[in-house]
Amino acid sequence: MTTAILSALPEEQSGLVSSLENAQRVMHAGRSFWVGSLHGQPVVLALSGIGKVAAATTATVLIERFAARRIVFTGVAGGVGEGVQVGDVVVAHDYVQHDMDVSPLFERWLVPGYPGVRLACDAALSAQLAQAVHHCLATEGPGLHAHPAGHLPRLHQGLMASGDRFITCAQVSRALREPLLAAGHDVLAVEMEGAAVAQVCLDYAVPFAAVRTISDRADDDAHVDFPAFIQSVASRYADHIVRRLLELL
Repeated sequence: MTTAILSALPEEQSGLVSSLENAQRVMHAGRSFWVGSLHGQPVVLALSGIGKVAAATTATVLIERFAARRIVFTGVAGGVGEGVQVGDVVVAHDYVQHDMDVSPLFERWLVPGYPGVRLACDAALSAQLAQAVHHCLATEGPGLHAHPAGHLPRLHQGLMASGDRFITCAQVSRALREPLLAAGHDVLAVEMEGAAVAQVCLDYAVPFAAVRTISDRADDDAHVDFPAFIQSVASRYADHIVRRLLELL
């Protein structure tokens, strides 16, 4: 059973590509796909590109062309939930598209044609991913990211939000989170691709799970924190977490 490992940016996946065994590069739909094996498991590695449309296209290709039977997204996100700090890790239970609004025809944030606002991830695969993260943080956490305040990386599990906007303003972050929270949707982190992949996987009945390391707090310092984290930390998190997940599968 082929597992697809998807990321938005090359820095989030560079270590995985270099570790790929029997690697073969395949070009399709203007994208590079790396087929091979990691830790004895058949995999295909791909970069989704940035944004929901690019991510949906890539997820569809992974299923249609490469016969992926599960998709795991690994990358970074901005933390917006209470207590979600830089260096922490969030495993998604479900997703919401924070920029979807067809009201008053439909409930706000609802993607028409789906039963609810939240797009569910696969429970079993997400549990295995959370187990992999827990192992990673327990054994490698202090060495992965040194928080200035001495905060040790923690695992969070719950709702993530996606939208076609990089959030770099505390005011915008609050305006995004507070209406969702008031409606009972406590968003932990925000990024730009996961909800689209979740939607495609629901359409195809392909298990999907997502893990995001918190690179910034989606606030006025995000434009500084994000590139530094991507360059120095993100790939190490992905390497450790994905390796452990593949051992569990």
